[in-house]
Amino acid sequence: MIDERVLGTERTVPFSAQAVFGAFASPELLAAWWGPDGFTNSFEVFEFRVNGRWIFTMHGPDGKSYPNKSFFVSLDPGQFVVIRHDCAPYFTLSVQLRQVEGGTHLTWRQEFDDSRTAQAVRSVVDSANEQNIDRLCAVLAANAGAA
Repeated sequence: MIDERVLGTERTVPFSAQAVFGAFASPELLAAWWGPDGFTNSFEVFEFRVNGRWIFTMHGPDGKSYPNKSFFVSLDPGQFVVIRHDCAPYFTLSVQLRQVEGGTHLTWRQEFDDSRTAQAVRSVVDSANEQNIDRLCAVLAANAGAA
């Protein structure tokens, strides 16, 4: 049975699981790639630890600001990141990292609190998640080139 509350994507990226995890752990890197194309971020609080808060504002290309409140539910370096989005729309994001030949297989899974919300945002979230992973890859590539 398909859970209609869950939206997600999978992709293999050409970076180590440690590098991908590091892109979540570093506020500078995370601010550079988090969100779909055209978005920027301002972090107010960033406590990258279990139960740590992440309060930030996403600034859209439309000039609007989108306040966000989240906290880190579970963290395992090189394995997974679980984030609870603690404001509307309410969901838990689980990102599993699995080292594979040539990089890391990413499983990006958003479980919304209710299926109505998930289905209402599906058309935006599906492409936004792909753009988010594209931006992650671009930041990791640029960071690798600078190293």
